[in-house]
Amino acid sequence: MIAIVGGGLAGCLLACFLTRRGEEVVLYERRADPRAAGAERGRSINLALSERGLDALRRVDLVADVLAGALPMRGRMIHPVEGETGFQPYSADGTRAINSISRAALNDILLDAAGKSARIVFEHRLTRLDPESGEMRFDTPGGEVHATADVVLGADGAGSAVRGQLLRVGATTESLDFLDYGYKELTIPARAGEFALDPGALHIWPRGRSMMIALPNPDRSFTATLFWPTSGTAGFASLSSPAAVERYFAEHYPDVVPLIPDLVEDYQLNPVGLLGTVRCTSWQSGRAGLIGDAAHAIVPFYGQGANCAFEDVVVLDRCLTEAGGDWARALPLFEAGRRADTEAIARMALANFVEMRDKVASPVFRLGQRIEHSLERLLPGRYVSRYELVSFSTVPYAQVGRRVRRQHGAVAGAGAVAALAVAGVARKLRR
Repeated sequence: MIAIVGGGLAGCLLACFLTRRGEEVVLYERRADPRAAGAERGRSINLALSERGLDALRRVDLVADVLAGALPMRGRMIHPVEGETGFQPYSADGTRAINSISRAALNDILLDAAGKSARIVFEHRLTRLDPESGEMRFDTPGGEVHATADVVLGADGAGSAVRGQLLRVGATTESLDFLDYGYKELTIPARAGEFALDPGALHIWPRGRSMMIALPNPDRSFTATLFWPTSGTAGFASLSSPAAVERYFAEHYPDVVPLIPDLVEDYQLNPVGLLGTVRCTSWQSGRAGLIGDAAHAIVPFYGQGANCAFEDVVVLDRCLTEAGGDWARALPLFEAGRRADTEAIARMALANFVEMRDKVASPVFRLGQRIEHSLERLLPGRYVSRYELVSFSTVPYAQVGRRVRRQHGAVAGAGAVAALAVAGVARKLRR
């Protein structure tokens, strides 16, 4: 029997993959069933599903169900403090899109799918794990519960209890690199039954050291997320009174104020979440292994958290096939083959925060983006932007940086050759 600890996105998808292989799976979740209890307030961060996540969902015939509740976003809509908004397409032809979906809605779909072939047990909080024997203890409303599994997989997020148990027995070490930033969600409701903003874009309000984004929902609302410093005069800690909130938004987000009638109440009721990167020295020990955020949580600024976790499931499934179903071989194979990719996307996600909060509003950035799209049209398949390689392909993350550097080198080399040729012609004409 395979035990999966964590009934979130990665855990549910993993259950679907494993039961398809004929494994007996029990999925343990610390929460009550969210389909009945509802999502936690202000904790969703709308997801941007792109090709890596969609590829995983296709493999278990779930992509149509998921996309039925998603909205495609074909680019960024930039909102300056003053002046007109500006649209920046994600792809050279303007047709490719990432897909906005609420975390809660996606989790519900995956829970339904996993529940068809796996046993799901709610309100079971892992308190003890012996990775060598697979023995587990859970705290439940009815008291302590004991269970044993052949393999225990921790898919229980950045605060993973499974990782905590591996730490307890010295099977791994961890580093938690938190940003001096937090996030808070707001809701932009529909206006007269329609979207208050263009639903075909991911909206960004870049403000230098901070920003707000907004993603559309099927009910014609938008989930807006503030990414602000946790301290300082422009941080969450300083903006606690209703008057301070109103003044700050009026100055820095003037076009947002009329869009959120309950701005102050929404702001004060919703919590501030943490943002950080989790790394650990080993993802597996004995019968236990980690996957998704439990092994390598990243910041959300490339929209790749869920996509990366879903791709983890695909890679682990492939490793199981290569290992002939032998978990003792598959788990080390998975870690060895996947670690470089997760490190690469962690770095790119941090770098993209600077781009989103600051550079997207720059004329120089916009010019560079236009040049890059022109190169993609001139050299189809041979020149592909970093963003498209990350979001619209399954090229391993670790290969993306190398390919982009080769492309830039080739373009620079071609430019140098062209410049020399022009200079040569000019010299001949002067003779």
